[in-house]
Amino acid sequence: MKGELEEAERLLHEASWLSQQSSNNAAIIYTYDMMANLAFLRGELAKAEKLFKVTMSYMLAGDVKQDDNAILQMSLKLASIYAAQNQDKLALAGYQFCILTLEEKVAKQKEMPAGTLPEEERVNTHLLLAMSMDSYARYLLAHNQTALAQTMYERALKIAMEVNGERHPQTVVVMNDLATALDTQGLYDEAYAQVSRAAELAQQTQHTDTHVILNNLAGILIHKGDYSQARQVYQTALEVAEKSGDGVAVRYITKELAQLAKRKRVRSRGKTGLQETSAGKDGAEGQEE
Repeated sequence: MKGELEEAERLLHEASWLSQQSSNNAAIIYTYDMMANLAFLRGELAKAEKLFKVTMSYMLAGDVKQDDNAILQMSLKLASIYAAQNQDKLALAGYQFCILTLEEKVAKQKEMPAGTLPEEERVNTHLLLAMSMDSYARYLLAHNQTALAQTMYERALKIAMEVNGERHPQTVVVMNDLATALDTQGLYDEAYAQVSRAAELAQQTQHTDTHVILNNLAGILIHKGDYSQARQVYQTALEVAEKSGDGVAVRYITKELAQLAKRKRVRSRGKTGLQETSAGKDGAEGQEE
């Protein structure tokens, strides 16, 4: 949490050795899972892949079932790793395994009598399904399968809205992602409806990705031809990005504002040229008369 990742890794290696020495399977699983997530966070994907697989093998060797949420969550991360490595067959298999397994699990849970399943587990299963659909939709969007991505985002948003409500951070993120899928297909009005609501909620709840969502809103406004409003939104996004310390976003938004200013100058010159042409034409006609 403090960002001291190298020290965290050193401590985890020590914890792993101690858990192995004491033959404590629960500690081994927990430590390997932490190490896998740390490697994933640091972008060490090959290392994260091996650690997730080791963790899952320990869990499955015990009494953990293949459809356990912890197993499925690791499977989803593995699918994301394969997607990042352009191992498309493995990525697709991973996403489809997670979604199909969770859909079956959700259907079974609905049939269970009230009180037989902890509410927390039911909620977590639903949200993990939404996360899987959202992650798969991102993969589809990156591979230009925009219509299917839109469907996945819509399904993920429906679950997020039902379970967490409209103002939850993850709901807002999925809403923004759906807007991107719609925008990519040229459905600008539908995209604007989603992203404007996401931006409104993000600002109300002080969402950590507010500047990202505002940036997306500005881009969609440009596609709609509303340059003046887009400029205002970019200015707000820039202020939020600066406060959050996101240097990459600050540079990107500054560049977009410069492009908008350039576009405005070109339009202004174009209009002036048209006016001059019209004036010249009227003068010529007057001379002929």
